[in-house]
Amino acid sequence: MDNIRNFCIVAHIDHGKSTLADRFLELTKTVSIEKMRPQFLDMMDLEREKGITIKMQPVRMEYILNNKLYILNLIDTPGHVDFSYEVSRSLAAVEGAILLVDATKGIQAQTIANLELAQKQNLVIIPTINKIDSAQARIESARTELADLLKIPENDIFLISGKMGTNIEELLKVVIEKVPKPSGSFDKPFRALIFDSKYDPFKGIIAYVRVVDGEIGAGEKIYLIQTKSSGEVKDLGYFRPQMEKAGQLKEGEIGWLATGIKEPGKVMIGDTIINYQFSPQKSGIQTKLEVLPGYQAPKPMVFLSIYPENPNDFDVLKDGLEKLRLTDAALSFKLEHKEALGRGFQCGFLGLLHAEIITERLRREFNLDLVLSTPSVVYKVITEDDKEIFIYTPSEWPDPSKIKESQELWARLKVLAEIKYLGNVQELLKNIESVYIEREHLGIEKFELVYEVPLREIINKNFYDQLKSVSQGFASMNYEILDWRKSRLQKLDILIAGQKEEALSRIVSEKEAQKAARRTVEKLKENLPSQLYAVAIQAAVGGTIIARETISAKRKDVIAPLYGGDYSRKRKLLERQKKGKKELKEKGRVRIPPKVFLELFRD
Repeated sequence: MDNIRNFCIVAHIDHGKSTLADRFLELTKTVSIEKMRPQFLDMMDLEREKGITIKMQPVRMEYILNNKLYILNLIDTPGHVDFSYEVSRSLAAVEGAILLVDATKGIQAQTIANLELAQKQNLVIIPTINKIDSAQARIESARTELADLLKIPENDIFLISGKMGTNIEELLKVVIEKVPKPSGSFDKPFRALIFDSKYDPFKGIIAYVRVVDGEIGAGEKIYLIQTKSSGEVKDLGYFRPQMEKAGQLKEGEIGWLATGIKEPGKVMIGDTIINYQFSPQKSGIQTKLEVLPGYQAPKPMVFLSIYPENPNDFDVLKDGLEKLRLTDAALSFKLEHKEALGRGFQCGFLGLLHAEIITERLRREFNLDLVLSTPSVVYKVITEDDKEIFIYTPSEWPDPSKIKESQELWARLKVLAEIKYLGNVQELLKNIESVYIEREHLGIEKFELVYEVPLREIINKNFYDQLKSVSQGFASMNYEILDWRKSRLQKLDILIAGQKEEALSRIVSEKEAQKAARRTVEKLKENLPSQLYAVAIQAAVGGTIIARETISAKRKDVIAPLYGGDYSRKRKLLERQKKGKKELKEKGRVRIPPKVFLELFRD
């Protein structure tokens, strides 16, 4: 294992991780010039469309230094706060991390959050400043910030340009010199950590693994300790970055193996794979092989219900969610049934972007038309008989007369920005329910604000996008959950053409109910298609209407074909049209297109 180096790149969103990975691929000739394209490791169409990394992507590279061949296993990670769980999984499989900072923006919230994750794993940190070629680069300022954060000399910080290729080869040499070789032993029985997985209809679930001890080959039987599942290795190999077959995987290596298991619930990310001969089923005794430390499973923060528009697609939706959960450990779901919508699932996500990505993947990859509820965070209700009930979607909200007390989660919110945006950021925080804790300066040009806020203020109001807007994209944020606190909450119902649409209901605080109601009905009026009759959009709390908008009926000139003649003929046509619209209004139900729900996501 002396010639193996396992490392990842971590950074805030848009600091140049994928571009740096491109330069490594070119330098090591892992990808030929003819096949090379920008952000090569961003494999999904959604990643390219949105310009962000959503899924971690491992790749095996080879590089010769001082006449010695080195195997370099790189994992490219996302930067958005909603995908921080992907970073934690990557860190469990490597020994070192390149901490990348944009010279034009300096340290951001996710820079600090990812650094803390890496330090908890005791990884070797290689501090690097990127985009030094930019005209807006503030190299000395960024270097000072990073040196103060890590408490190291400024000369220990590496300066590169991923775009121009400046100092990339020198950085790769530093990785080889500073990142330690993997720990583990060839003489011990095979053990590997699953850090990701995906589904293959022919080979079963393919596990992305970091081998810690021993070796494994195709055809050998395997056992998963936590799920007590067994399978047979159909194929295995490396990421180059496409999956390439190999004869075996050895200690210290990162690769993939096809388990032959086709039930998604039997392969869990964070589980430990061992050779079947050391399993309790084979030996008859409890295995003495220790479970490898994986990562802490993330807890979903945003919940919404997903239903197939066509009830016959329920099994397709279930299959899609199970397969997506293989590649996304933060996705959770459970069966749900509503009279108006049929069978569906209550799903949990880490944030609004996470929810949007999953629903879009369900549409594209499984050809599904979906009905979505309004996103909500989890709440807690204490009933009159002192029973605690956790509310994941508004449809679960009990009768107000039975509620003794309602509670919600609070979070510690940290916002990083430049001094010139201080006023804008403080004004934004004044407009939400929050408690000021402290302000700290990072160098001369930056500050960090710390507030305690209800989680719903961060999630339901899409605080992240608003923060980017008021700071011209330069501010960043991170948050951590604190505790449950008492709050005055209400259920806001939405009625369209007199019919309650449970999927549009939401939980709001008592003091913002009127504002939320007005905003929701206005947004629905903008996005719902017109009908042949006038449609009333109403918002109600406890049966009382507190906001209303009306979508005007589509107008058709039914008397246009008539040229002259008795006016009674025209009047007869107009009366018939009026009668038809009245019947439609009584019998019709307004269909809500899926894109309307996505617009409400961004409310």
